[in-house]
Amino acid sequence: MIPEGDDIAVVNNVIFDELCCGVIKDDSRAAYSEIIRKLKDRGAEAVILGCTEIGLLISQEDSVLPVFDTTIIHAESAARFALSE
Repeated sequence: MIPEGDDIAVVNNVIFDELCCGVIKDDSRAAYSEIIRKLKDRGAEAVILGCTEIGLLISQEDSVLPVFDTTIIHAESAARFALSE
């Protein structure tokens, strides 16, 4: 499930106009948290931060749902692979 309507534009604008430029805004964090709440209301059980920059803005404390940050998941997996024999 993905955000609906204008929420898609908010997600994209924050990523490309702010996070990719190193800009982190509290009001954008609040907007993302609200979008996550709406997803929960629609039945979502968790949220996947599927863009590397979103983890700069959203942490578990900002979400009413469990958060899976793909950047962290990939980095941990790469480290385990690099350290394996």
